[in-house]
Amino acid sequence: MPEDQTATTTAVRGKGRPRVAETAAPSMVELVNLIRADDPTTRQKLERKSELGRAVVADRLTMLADLGLIDESDTGPATGGRAPRLVRLAARRGRLLVATLDQTALGVGVADLSGNLLTEHHEKFELTAPPQALAERLTTLLHWSLERQTSPAGLWGISLSVPGTVPGTDSAFLTRTPPALPAWEGFPLVEMLARSFGAPIWMRSSVDTMTMGELHGGAGKGVSSMLFVKVGRRIGAGIVSDGRLYRGALGATGLIGAIPVHSSDRSGTLDAMAGSDMILREGRLAAETGRCPILADHLHRGGEITAIDVAQAAQMGDEACAEILTTSGRLIGQVVATLTNTLNPEVIVLSGSIVQTNDIILAAVREAVYGASHPLVTRDLRIIRSQMGSSAGLVGAARVGAELLFAPDFLKDWVMQGSPLLHPGFVAFHAGLNTTPPPPVAVPPPRKGAP
Repeated sequence: MPEDQTATTTAVRGKGRPRVAETAAPSMVELVNLIRADDPTTRQKLERKSELGRAVVADRLTMLADLGLIDESDTGPATGGRAPRLVRLAARRGRLLVATLDQTALGVGVADLSGNLLTEHHEKFELTAPPQALAERLTTLLHWSLERQTSPAGLWGISLSVPGTVPGTDSAFLTRTPPALPAWEGFPLVEMLARSFGAPIWMRSSVDTMTMGELHGGAGKGVSSMLFVKVGRRIGAGIVSDGRLYRGALGATGLIGAIPVHSSDRSGTLDAMAGSDMILREGRLAAETGRCPILADHLHRGGEITAIDVAQAAQMGDEACAEILTTSGRLIGQVVATLTNTLNPEVIVLSGSIVQTNDIILAAVREAVYGASHPLVTRDLRIIRSQMGSSAGLVGAARVGAELLFAPDFLKDWVMQGSPLLHPGFVAFHAGLNTTPPPPVAVPPPRKGAP
C-alpha cells in the first residue's frame, strides 16, 4: 500500500474509534509497574490489584510478552489446584549504565532493568581536572563496562550521580546538561554521552543516589522512613518518607550544609563549621602548633595533611584531633536533631569517608540527637554508619535509572514500541544530535589555587 494511502487509512480509522495504542498503553503501564512492585507476581494478583478484568489483563500480558518486556516461563507453588504462572519483568532484556562522579573518584557499573547492580569499578580521579579529560575517561570506562557484558542485551539508559544539586522533576530524560557542577558550566556532558551511547540519560545528586542505595541495599532495607546524612566538604541529607525518596518541588531537599550554626565565639554555615575543609584546616593548625604530634611528624617529613589523616590520628588516640571531630559531630548532630524532631525517622544513616574512618563523629552525632530530641522520637531510633561505602552511589543510581525508565509519564510513550530507544521524544532528540555539529566546549579557567 502506498505511503500516502496508509496514512489516510490510519487517519480515517482514528476518526471512528481510538487506536489500540491509545487504549492499551495506559493499562500496560499500570501492569508493568504492578509487576515491578511485586516481582514475581501472578495473573490473579494483577487482576485483583488492577481491577482491569481477566480478559484485559490476559490481553495486555500477551502484548507485553510479545514485546519482550515480561517473562512467564516459571511457575509458582500450587495451592490446591494448577500451579500459577509467575509474571516477572524481563530485567535482563536491557542494561543500564551507571556512574558516580565524586570529588576524588569515578565509579561506573552496569545494572539490569530492575535496578540491580551487576558490575562495578572505582578509580581515583579529581573532579577539578579539565571537564574534557574527565568526560573522555568516563566515556571510556562506560564503553569498557558494556564490552565486559556477555549478555546480548542492549543499552536502555544511563544514570549519573554528581556532587551538586540537580534541579528538575522525575518525568523525562535530559536533553541538556543541568547546572549541577558550577565548574562545568557550558560543558555538554549529557549531549556528549547521548551522542556516544544513543540512550536516554538521567542525573541525580550524590546524596539522592546514596540515599537510594542505602534504602535498597543497606541499612534502610525494610524501613519506610529514613534520614541519610553525607559528611564531606559539603554536608547534605537525603529524606525517605513512606519508602520513597522525597525530592521536594525542585529536587533541592536536604541542603543542610547551608544552615547557620554556632560554636564558641564563631558562627557560619554547617559546611564551613563542620565539613571536611574545617577538619583539614584545624588539623593542619594542630600540626603546625605541635598540639598533634602525629600530624606534626607527618608534616615535618613533607607530607600533605588531609581530613582523613586527621580522622586517623584521632582513631590512634590523639586528643586534639579527637576534639576536632567531636566538634564537627556535635554541630552536625544539632542540625540533625531538628530534622529528627520534624521527620521522626526510623533510622539515621551517616556516610562519608571521614565517618567511615572512626566512630568519633558518629558518637558525637548520637549524643547531640538523643540529647536534643523528644523522647518519643528517639525511643526506637537507630543512628548508624552506612553499610554500603563507595557502592551506595552506584547502587542508588541504578535504582534511580530503573524508576525513571519506567516512570508512567515516560513509559506510556515507549511501552507499545517495546524499547525506550523508540520513545518519539528521544528519537527526535537523538536525531537532532546526529545532524548538528557538537557545540563548542567552553572550558572554564582553572580554579584559584588549583595546579
